[in-house]
Amino acid sequence: MSTPMADSAPAAAPAATHFGRIPIVDPEPLVEGGAFPAKAIAGELVPVAATVFKEGHDIVAANAVLYDGAGAEVHRSLLFNRPENVDRFSGFVIPRAQGPHTIVIEGWVDEFATWRHRAEVKIAADTDVELMLAEGVDMLDHYRRAPGRIARDKDALKAAILALESSDGAPLERLERALSPELLALMSRRPIRGLVSRSRPLPLLVSRDGAGRAAWYEFFPRSEGARRDPETGAWTSGTFATAAASLERVADMGFDVIYLPPVHPIGEVNRKGPNNTLTPGPADPGSPWAVGSRAGGHDAIHPDLGTFADFDAFVARAREAGLEVALDLALQAAPDHPWATEHPEYFTQQLDGTIAYAENPPKKYQDIYPINFDRAYEALCAEVLRIVRLWISYGVTIFRVDNPHTKPLRFWEWLIRTVNAEHPEIVFLAEAFTRPAMMAGLAKAGFQQSYSYFTWRNTKEEVEEYLAQLRDETGAFLRPNFFVNTPDILTEYLQFGGPPAFRIRAALAATASPLWGMYAGFELYEHVARPGAEEYIDNEKYEYKDRDFAGALAEGRSLAPYVTMLNRLRREHPALGELRNIVLHSSDDDSILVFSKRKGADVVIVVINLDPHATRETTVHLDIDALRPFDPYTQAPPEARWEGPSQGASAMGDEGEDLPQAFTVHDEVTDQTWEWGAHNYVRLDPRAEPAHILTVDWDR
Repeated sequence: MSTPMADSAPAAAPAATHFGRIPIVDPEPLVEGGAFPAKAIAGELVPVAATVFKEGHDIVAANAVLYDGAGAEVHRSLLFNRPENVDRFSGFVIPRAQGPHTIVIEGWVDEFATWRHRAEVKIAADTDVELMLAEGVDMLDHYRRAPGRIARDKDALKAAILALESSDGAPLERLERALSPELLALMSRRPIRGLVSRSRPLPLLVSRDGAGRAAWYEFFPRSEGARRDPETGAWTSGTFATAAASLERVADMGFDVIYLPPVHPIGEVNRKGPNNTLTPGPADPGSPWAVGSRAGGHDAIHPDLGTFADFDAFVARAREAGLEVALDLALQAAPDHPWATEHPEYFTQQLDGTIAYAENPPKKYQDIYPINFDRAYEALCAEVLRIVRLWISYGVTIFRVDNPHTKPLRFWEWLIRTVNAEHPEIVFLAEAFTRPAMMAGLAKAGFQQSYSYFTWRNTKEEVEEYLAQLRDETGAFLRPNFFVNTPDILTEYLQFGGPPAFRIRAALAATASPLWGMYAGFELYEHVARPGAEEYIDNEKYEYKDRDFAGALAEGRSLAPYVTMLNRLRREHPALGELRNIVLHSSDDDSILVFSKRKGADVVIVVINLDPHATRETTVHLDIDALRPFDPYTQAPPEARWEGPSQGASAMGDEGEDLPQAFTVHDEVTDQTWEWGAHNYVRLDPRAEPAHILTVDWDR
């Protein structure tokens, strides 16, 4: 006889599990498992995705919910999938304001869609016919009686129930009458959700518009207004006052940011002369990046430029012109910087007791001492924070950080977090042309923008691969700023491509990325390099420049009107203000690049001849669905071609509806208009217009 188990211990409660009732895996955007927030700009369409599935045959659906830092719901959106991957759901959330947010992905059983599918299959097979109809009545009746139903919805539900209960007609006919457009629209709008499961919160940091959408212009204040005596050859430096007179020119081209190299005193010890020589003349100004002299360090202004009062006036003039001021933060020191004598522990000391100067073999920077954070970490943190706070107090809102990849990531994570806690409007741009892991690390550490490899991506294959990488691999956290040139970088493409090369690179940078920039002289087609180098001869880093911008413009030798047009189009077309919305199309020519961008009803197609030397003609092939406008608040992207929760009407109309395949394009560059479709002939002469920038109109 068996022994009773009355005295056995009660069963333990099930342990917590990784999976919810509805598994939600591989969510996006998620950076380092949530250790760092993904990034967004207010108003941006932030891509969201997850794999959502369930055992059995129930129809699963998903949505995303965006919460602000206080936990209030900001936006709720349905996620959609594509036929080629039925378990991967994607869509968008749209933040409205700056600050920390979280995204939660919800997976659930679409009870109406599940019943509908089972009913259609079983009734057609004459199996469990009345049971299927009764289940529909029971489900819809419970839904109708739930609180909050408006009269219109109740009427649609009641009509469906009566159709299912009717004895008039065959069962399949009763089912078809029940599935009215009104009922399907209701079920698509407010589906019946069962077994709702939620992902863990995905952190999202939303920044101000200027952190992710801006056009930058760099000039040296000492060159703006500098003059050379034709008799003696002596230079008179420009000042903040003379540089302020150039701000209108920059603003007229449509730029948002004026970026200044370091404005501090420049070292005299080991000062570099023209073209980076070691033999400067007594009047050579030296490199602004060799910061510090007897006149002061990072908290001082070069006497030739003026005073802090003059800097205040410059910032005020910039704001009046609609420009933000970005200042270079170069954490390094000239040999005669006050730090070198007062804080030798900031630097690397060699065995002979001397301080090591900067090197990037084979380049040597004898005029610069790099900082060593491993020798005086806490002291350096406090000093740099003091300096940043000082310049913020004088109106600087953006810091372009020189060589951040030579400093510890933990330092940048701490500094940016500390500064943004006090001043969330402050933006940091990483000037880092380095290994991919370090560039990604800087972005994760908090840099809102980054220089990029764009400068060296010139062929069609290179550009397509790079744009796809920026969109798909790092789009959640790294914002690339497509500078077309810098004082250090003059690529062979620009050296030998002539004016068409400058036009091509400007058009590509301004339309492919929401962030782009140029260094003064680009609009004058400056292209002569120091022999054997990818940098300008007579480099402005080491001497003054007196450029005749007005004369070049008057004589038609300036790219400024084209740049102005590009910046105007960026302001007028929201689609160009996004990065992750880029879609690559194809052409039959290996030099014709084709991509499109879409945001709501704004759709832009860009076709560029990347060959600055030859006219190219070819056929471009377009993904038509990727060019159709859609409302991200209420519709699936047309290319999803999925009917959505509850199998209601699709985003583009009822299933089987013939969608238009032709549309009108207007070239914003040439003011021409054509009728286009999936396959279109183009001919682009780089000496005339190397690019079509086309806006799409489906209504004409």
